[in-house]
Amino acid sequence: MHSAVPHTQADGLVPVAENPVAKNGSITYADAGVDIDRATRTKQRIKYLAHKTFTKGVLSEIGGYGGLFSIAKKYLDPVLVSSVDGVGTKLKVAFEMNVHHTVGGDLVNHCVNDIVVQGAAPLFFMDYLATGKLEPEVAERVVGGIAEACKHNGCALIGGETAEMPGFYKDGEYDLAGFIVGVVERERIINGKGVQIGDIILGLPSSGLHTNGYSLARKLLFEVAHYSPETYVNEIKNKVGNELMRPHKSYWPALKKMIDADCIVAMAHITGGGITENLPRVLPRGTGAAIQLGSWPMQPIFEHLQNLGNVPQDEMLRTFNMGLGMLLVIPSKKFKKAQSLLERAGEKAYAVGRIIKGDRKVLYS
Repeated sequence: MHSAVPHTQADGLVPVAENPVAKNGSITYADAGVDIDRATRTKQRIKYLAHKTFTKGVLSEIGGYGGLFSIAKKYLDPVLVSSVDGVGTKLKVAFEMNVHHTVGGDLVNHCVNDIVVQGAAPLFFMDYLATGKLEPEVAERVVGGIAEACKHNGCALIGGETAEMPGFYKDGEYDLAGFIVGVVERERIINGKGVQIGDIILGLPSSGLHTNGYSLARKLLFEVAHYSPETYVNEIKNKVGNELMRPHKSYWPALKKMIDADCIVAMAHITGGGITENLPRVLPRGTGAAIQLGSWPMQPIFEHLQNLGNVPQDEMLRTFNMGLGMLLVIPSKKFKKAQSLLERAGEKAYAVGRIIKGDRKVLYS
């Protein structure tokens, strides 16, 4: 839970003072670099943020040993769906720009999308924030972004862990991870078993890189092109830092009515591995996917990255989302209904391919 009590791994690491021995000859945890009082103050700063996300299912308070959540009685045969993930090296850009609010939202939305592909509604979320020296203002901004995204997705932030580990991280840096739990009726699990040859593949646009491919993107932009986050690049019509910090989009608000209407037989969240690696994960044996390149608009950042490093097309397709954050497999007879529901939800969609006979591979044309 968000006790903000530092991990004991900090014991024995480099002290913050040259001579940690106090006048009375004793050494404290603070002398070793861990300030429990500061951690307690941080807990109080972020506690109210979590409370704003609480739903009827929350049975516990922030600060306990574990979060308690009650599943609504409306479910007849509920199945819990869970996922855990991080933000990756996008955090490096956040550190350099001193922008910490959006990475919290990135974390939640990534995890939400991961369980939504199985038809699950998000229930609750827990986060893990680890740093060398706890900065209450930074922690509050990160958790504030997490809480805001949780509220947007209808799930509760019921706890987490804030760990202070001196000497483990560089000054001003931290790591961030999250754990989500959702629920779906057993008979309504979306697992790709209903996919058939001829089904239509719809692509929902991404807001940018989301949270994947940043190690390559940072190398191309900062090492090859020698840009800084403040560099304005005509090809992308944006500053580099602003482009890289575009939030990871959540598709749950647009997809929940489609899921209820049984319009979808499979979904793929396009994260690390791109379309090439992610779409096959939801295809049954004997099927493949034919994707038509150019059938959707692609943000300028992807073309610019490719040009900077002369990156092969297949490498781009297995590293970045290339402008599509979510793929939906729709039976042809439900295609018009799916389009209508997406339009009503204010979500754009593009017919980018079809299911074909194959061995769980993606073919591009």
